[in-house]
Amino acid sequence: METTSRVGAQVPAAEGGQQLPSARRTVDDYLRAPFPWYGLDEAFTGPRWLMQVGTAADGAVEHGSIGHGDEPSVRSETGSAGEPREKFAVVVTVAAQPSRRSADGTGLLEATSVSSAAWLAGVGLLSFTWPGQMDHSLRDDWLDQQTETAWALADDLQGPEWSRLSLPVDGVSASFHYRESEYGWVLAGTTEAGVHLGAYGRGMSAYGLGFAAIKDIAAYA
Repeated sequence: METTSRVGAQVPAAEGGQQLPSARRTVDDYLRAPFPWYGLDEAFTGPRWLMQVGTAADGAVEHGSIGHGDEPSVRSETGSAGEPREKFAVVVTVAAQPSRRSADGTGLLEATSVSSAAWLAGVGLLSFTWPGQMDHSLRDDWLDQQTETAWALADDLQGPEWSRLSLPVDGVSASFHYRESEYGWVLAGTTEAGVHLGAYGRGMSAYGLGFAAIKDIAAYA
């Protein structure tokens, strides 16, 4: 799945938690999507915030993320001594697409699948984490290695690293692939609304979550 934007990038915030003008403008990218966006359902009453969308080479919106809870920062999985762990969950919406010809007609774009959602969620979690004992100079190598691992895991959703978890989507129970690591949790599934869902989080249990289509994404601006 070719994209030009990376899932997991943070929206800049002004003091007091208000979004900067450049962050507010990102809602325009979400509005261009021909598919519904998903977030946690109404049972979650905490903060919600836009992240970034991913686009194909022709500019078409293919996926994007909505954050819930504390805005995560890049940190060790254990946090600083005496500092509480962040509690967040990010929902990744991926358009369900068949294999299709690229806009310039020179090749084919890969079909999207539940594995696509699982990989984007896995990489999203990694973007906010690295082992506390690791030197900053080694982070790129670590990320490369872990990204390859996330891809291999996403490509084997029936493997032993994954379990099954039933969670509500638009009020109806749906089955998700779920795994945990020392960095947090990742899950992925599909919907009847033409999108696949991925999610990742830390400090917030996945077991009590539910997902619902966002009625008005413009309200996030």
